Amino acid sequence: MTIVLDGSSLSVEKLVAIARFGEKVELAPAALERIKVCRAMLEEKLAAGETMYGVNTGIGEFSEKKLSDEQVKEFQKYLIYNHAAGIGEPAPVEHVRAALVGRANVHAHGNSGCRPEITLTFIEMLNKGVTPVVCQKGSVGHPVTWRQWRRRHCC
Repeated sequence: MTIVLDGSSLSVEKLVAIARFGEKVELAPAALERIKVCRAMLEEKLAAGETMYGVNTGIGEFSEKKLSDEQVKEFQKYLIYNHAAGIGEPAPVEHVRAALVGRANVHAHGNSGCRPEITLTFIEMLNKGVTPVVCQKGSVGHPVTWRQWRRRHCC
Protein backbone atom coordinates (compact mmCIF):
# COMPACT_ATOMS: atom_id res chain seq x y z
CA MET A 1 0.00 0.00 0.00
CA THR A 2 1.45 3.37 -0.99
CA ILE A 3 1.09 6.18 1.53
CA VAL A 4 0.23 9.55 0.02
CA LEU A 5 1.75 12.67 1.60
CA ASP A 6 -0.65 15.59 1.38
CA GLY A 7 0.56 17.73 4.28
CA SER A 8 -2.32 16.94 6.59
CA SER A 9 -3.05 13.22 6.92
CA LEU A 10 0.30 11.75 8.02
CA SER A 11 -0.24 9.73 11.19
CA VAL A 12 2.31 8.19 13.52
CA GLU A 13 1.34 4.77 12.19
CA LYS A 14 1.96 5.84 8.60
CA LEU A 15 5.26 7.48 9.57
CA VAL A 16 6.42 4.25 11.23
CA ALA A 17 5.32 2.19 8.22
CA ILE A 18 7.46 4.31 5.91
CA ALA A 19 10.45 4.90 8.19
CA ARG A 20 10.75 1.47 9.79
CA PHE A 21 9.12 -0.92 7.33
CA GLY A 22 9.87 0.71 3.96
CA GLU A 23 6.30 1.37 2.91
CA LYS A 24 6.21 3.21 -0.43
CA VAL A 25 5.27 6.87 -0.45
CA GLU A 26 4.07 9.37 -3.01
CA LEU A 27 3.28 13.05 -3.07
CA ALA A 28 -0.36 14.05 -3.61
CA PRO A 29 -0.79 15.90 -6.93
CA ALA A 30 -2.45 18.82 -5.11
CA ALA A 31 0.55 19.04 -2.76
CA LEU A 32 2.95 19.14 -5.71
CA GLU A 33 0.90 21.94 -7.21
CA ARG A 34 1.00 23.91 -3.93
CA ILE A 35 4.78 23.52 -3.83
CA LYS A 36 5.08 24.78 -7.41
CA VAL A 37 2.80 27.77 -6.77
CA CYS A 38 4.73 28.79 -3.66
CA ARG A 39 8.08 28.47 -5.45
CA ALA A 40 6.81 30.56 -8.36
CA MET A 41 5.65 33.25 -5.93
CA LEU A 42 9.06 33.25 -4.22
CA GLU A 43 10.87 33.60 -7.55
CA GLU A 44 8.53 36.43 -8.64
CA LYS A 45 9.17 38.32 -5.41
CA LEU A 46 12.93 37.87 -5.78
CA ALA A 47 12.80 39.06 -9.39
CA ALA A 48 10.83 42.11 -8.25
CA GLY A 49 13.49 42.91 -5.66
CA GLU A 50 11.22 42.39 -2.64
CA THR A 51 12.91 41.88 0.70
CA MET A 52 12.28 38.48 2.27
CA TYR A 53 13.68 37.51 5.65
CA GLY A 54 16.29 34.77 5.44
CA VAL A 55 16.05 34.58 1.65
CA ASN A 56 17.70 37.80 0.59
CA THR A 57 18.39 39.26 4.03
CA GLY A 58 20.66 38.24 6.84
CA ILE A 59 19.08 36.49 9.79
CA GLY A 60 18.71 37.35 13.44
CA GLU A 61 20.42 40.63 14.28
CA PHE A 62 21.25 41.07 10.57
CA SER A 63 17.66 40.72 9.37
CA GLU A 64 17.59 44.39 8.32
CA LYS A 65 20.61 43.91 6.04
CA LYS A 66 19.58 43.14 2.46
CA LEU A 67 22.03 40.89 0.64
CA SER A 68 23.30 41.38 -2.89
CA ASP A 69 22.67 38.62 -5.45
CA GLU A 70 26.22 37.34 -4.91
CA GLN A 71 25.76 37.38 -1.13
CA VAL A 72 22.50 35.44 -1.47
CA LYS A 73 24.35 32.69 -3.38
CA GLU A 74 27.10 32.59 -0.76
CA PHE A 75 24.58 32.63 2.09
CA GLN A 76 22.72 29.66 0.59
CA LYS A 77 25.99 27.75 0.16
CA TYR A 78 27.05 28.38 3.76
CA LEU A 79 23.58 27.47 4.97
CA ILE A 80 23.98 24.03 3.37
CA TYR A 81 27.50 23.65 4.77
CA ASN A 82 26.19 24.56 8.21
CA HIS A 83 23.36 22.05 8.10
CA ALA A 84 25.58 19.30 6.67
CA ALA A 85 28.14 19.41 9.48
CA GLY A 86 27.95 16.86 12.24
CA ILE A 87 29.90 14.54 14.50
CA GLY A 88 29.30 11.33 16.36
CA GLU A 89 27.74 8.05 15.42
CA PRO A 90 25.28 7.89 12.53
CA ALA A 91 21.65 8.24 13.54
CA PRO A 92 19.56 5.09 13.09
CA VAL A 93 18.27 4.64 9.55
CA GLU A 94 14.63 4.72 10.66
CA HIS A 95 15.20 8.08 12.39
CA VAL A 96 16.68 9.60 9.24
CA ARG A 97 13.90 8.14 7.10
CA ALA A 98 11.32 9.56 9.52
CA ALA A 99 12.98 12.98 9.22
CA LEU A 100 12.83 12.78 5.41
CA VAL A 101 9.14 11.85 5.57
CA GLY A 102 8.42 14.67 7.99
CA ARG A 103 10.23 17.21 5.87
CA ALA A 104 8.46 16.08 2.67
CA ASN A 105 5.13 16.27 4.51
CA VAL A 106 5.88 19.84 5.63
CA HIS A 107 6.80 20.74 2.04
CA ALA A 108 3.40 19.31 0.98
CA HIS A 109 1.69 22.21 2.79
CA GLY A 110 3.07 24.43 0.03
CA ASN A 111 4.52 27.15 2.25
CA SER A 112 8.25 26.38 2.22
CA GLY A 113 9.30 27.99 -1.05
CA CYS A 114 11.51 25.03 -1.94
CA ARG A 115 11.97 23.71 -5.43
CA PRO A 116 9.64 20.76 -6.19
CA GLU A 117 12.71 18.71 -7.13
CA ILE A 118 13.82 18.70 -3.50
CA THR A 119 10.60 17.14 -2.23
CA LEU A 120 10.44 14.70 -5.13
CA THR A 121 14.03 13.65 -4.44
CA PHE A 122 13.15 12.93 -0.81
CA ILE A 123 10.24 10.76 -2.01
CA GLU A 124 12.45 8.93 -4.49
CA MET A 125 15.15 8.34 -1.86
CA LEU A 126 12.58 6.87 0.53
CA ASN A 127 11.14 4.58 -2.15
CA LYS A 128 14.56 3.37 -3.32
CA GLY A 129 15.89 2.82 0.19
CA VAL A 130 18.56 5.52 -0.10
CA THR A 131 19.24 6.95 3.35
CA PRO A 132 21.90 9.62 3.90
CA VAL A 133 24.28 9.33 6.82
CA VAL A 134 23.24 11.85 9.46
CA CYS A 135 25.40 12.21 12.53
CA GLN A 136 23.71 12.16 15.91
CA LYS A 137 25.32 15.46 16.89
CA GLY A 138 24.92 18.26 14.39
CA SER A 139 25.75 21.91 14.15
CA VAL A 140 22.51 23.28 12.72
CA GLY A 141 22.43 26.92 13.72
CA HIS A 142 25.82 26.74 15.40
CA PRO A 143 26.48 30.37 16.42
CA VAL A 144 30.17 30.39 15.51
CA THR A 145 29.37 29.33 11.95
CA TRP A 146 26.73 32.07 11.61
CA ARG A 147 29.02 34.69 13.10
CA GLN A 148 31.82 33.74 10.75
CA TRP A 149 29.49 34.03 7.75
CA ARG A 150 28.06 37.35 8.95
CA ARG A 151 31.50 38.85 9.49
CA ARG A 152 32.58 37.95 5.98
CA HIS A 153 29.39 38.81 4.10
CA CYS A 154 26.97 41.02 6.03
CA CYS A 155 29.01 43.62 7.86
